[in-house]
Amino acid sequence: MRLRLDALLLLSPCVLSAVACASAPQPPPKRQSVISAIASADPKPLPPPREPPRADPALLARTVLFSNPDRALPLLSPDGKRIAYLSSVDGVLNVWVAPVGELAKAKPVTQDKKRGIRTYRWSFTNDHILYMQDKDGDENWHLHAVDLKSGADKDLTPVEGAQARLEAISHRIPTDVLVGLNDRDKKFHDLHRVNVVTGARTLVQKNEGFSSFSVDHDFKLRFGLKPEKDGSTSIMEPDGKGAFKDAGKIPLADALTTQIVGYDKEGKKAFLVDSRERDTAALVEMDLATKKTKVILDDGQADVSDVVQHPTEKKVQAALASYDRLRWHAIDPGLRADLDTIQHAAPGDIRLLSRSLDDSKWIVSSIVSDGPIKFWLYDRPKKKLDFLFTNVKALEDVKLAKMHPVVVKSRDGLDLVSYLTLPREADADGDARPDKAPLPMVLLVHGGPWSRDIWSLNAHHQWLASRGYAVLSVNYRGSTGFGKKFVNAADKEWAGKMHTDLLDAVAWAVEAKIAQPSNVAIMGGSYGGYATLVGLTFTPEAFACGVDIVGPSNLVTLLGSIPPYWESEVEQFTKRIGDHRTDDGKKFLESRSPLTRVQSIKRPLLIGQGANDPRVKQAESDQIVKAMQAKSIPVTYVLYPDEGHGFARPENRKSFNAVAEVFLAQCLGGPYEPIGNDFKGASITVPSGKEHVTTLGEVLK
Repeated sequence: MRLRLDALLLLSPCVLSAVACASAPQPPPKRQSVISAIASADPKPLPPPREPPRADPALLARTVLFSNPDRALPLLSPDGKRIAYLSSVDGVLNVWVAPVGELAKAKPVTQDKKRGIRTYRWSFTNDHILYMQDKDGDENWHLHAVDLKSGADKDLTPVEGAQARLEAISHRIPTDVLVGLNDRDKKFHDLHRVNVVTGARTLVQKNEGFSSFSVDHDFKLRFGLKPEKDGSTSIMEPDGKGAFKDAGKIPLADALTTQIVGYDKEGKKAFLVDSRERDTAALVEMDLATKKTKVILDDGQADVSDVVQHPTEKKVQAALASYDRLRWHAIDPGLRADLDTIQHAAPGDIRLLSRSLDDSKWIVSSIVSDGPIKFWLYDRPKKKLDFLFTNVKALEDVKLAKMHPVVVKSRDGLDLVSYLTLPREADADGDARPDKAPLPMVLLVHGGPWSRDIWSLNAHHQWLASRGYAVLSVNYRGSTGFGKKFVNAADKEWAGKMHTDLLDAVAWAVEAKIAQPSNVAIMGGSYGGYATLVGLTFTPEAFACGVDIVGPSNLVTLLGSIPPYWESEVEQFTKRIGDHRTDDGKKFLESRSPLTRVQSIKRPLLIGQGANDPRVKQAESDQIVKAMQAKSIPVTYVLYPDEGHGFARPENRKSFNAVAEVFLAQCLGGPYEPIGNDFKGASITVPSGKEHVTTLGEVLK
């Protein structure tokens, strides 16, 4: 079971309280002195005003990094005759389809006019494309099927206010799919079988308290996962009489690192990624009759993150894990030989995106940190790799900065896998250290918090490094992929040890002469936005400024306003964050909420929010802005009426990043690309504080 709250970040007052930190292991003396210098609670004067930031139109253009990709996510049709991919139509992402080997004949097959399509897949009919779309970021997803012969677009879940989830698809039942839909009860998704040709829908299983269901390749319901009050998950099995019987338990400690991922061809075995009885999640085989298990593969250092099965035989062929870089573990020797062939011709981290049912054709991607993603068509019988395209053609000839994996030790001994990018001109020898002097730095905090940063081409790293900043992303405790002990070390540590992990990473960067101690910004979305607010309120002098994107400010109201379809996960939220339903729990959550420390803010703050966000509602940003205004503390608030949890439309992404770039230039002293036309087509509004960002008021006019 994986929690769906995938964009919130929080920190801790540990560095400010001798009582709170009395029993916590401390970093080495030298590191401790750096931390004290960064996060001291002693009063300090505000830094003197900087010179007006310097505009530089010659910088790597934001429009290259934050527009829609030229082409992305190519997928083969099951029969291997056609390729689909995402590309723009009049600036909006849509699905295109072309015959294999004839990309010049590609045509758009979807007609989205506004938000763009971000996720799709082939139906096993070979004649239908399935895609999901919501309205202005409300996450009430509808499942659509496009008939490639007629061009008709059918909404398979035409229920307003309900959320659809594509649960299963199988080559054995090509005309049907399984869909979860919460039209009966907003809290739970009933399981339906839907015909992609006619749209006919049949109820398979009424959901009365399950977080999810698991079915085999014949759409036979095998298990229902039911959350319990202690935060554990019961694995329930149909008893053949219309009810369910107990088939196992996933303890709370394993809930984020254990899940069912597949079944064998005969339906006699299940495959799990399972951390029970070990730390890192291993690939495990379970006999469905006896429930006996055996370990197929355990990386030992990182959780198994993906499992590769044969398209029709369903034999497990490989597993993937990622510590600092992606690692393949081949179980099938034949597949190992193919991977070696591909790796030789396409350096980088290899991803297997799509396979034809007969396994004769693959689509793979090769990922590097300093260039666009490359996509390839692999002819397996001929062992031949043909280049298809890159995701951003404009980056093919641009010299980009390399991302360096680094491991930072937390004060209590955890290894924090992190990623550092430096401006190319500041690190000519490529040793991940500035050639001359330390640099201003941006600490870029990922959302979740039950998610992680990876080694890849990262648009935000490239953008900020091209402006002269060092960029550091940290997998703080609670990040996934590093074993259950690392995940569980974050329980009740929002604004606690999760925050000191970030401070320890900044102290490491200062100690290594990468970052200027008084010139570090903190920036992030969702939990990363929360971490930003924590940084400016719990450690008000640790950072030069903060950029909060859809971050919660009040943990009580955050948990009290979660979408109804997350009801099944409330017990996990309360065990891991705090219980908003009790008086003691509310007091604890208030003590970890930036809103309660607004008066401590001393550094500039920029906030971005989507008005339709169902996860971190607009009220989270509204209330901290209002509280700051009541205390005459400057804040710039950017609001988008047609966005939800993050900014999906490229026009909105570019407009917010244009504001953020000028804001960071004011705080850190770097150059900025003028806003120019980056507000064109955006729905940007600035309810508060446009006067605090150079040129913003003029451009808005």
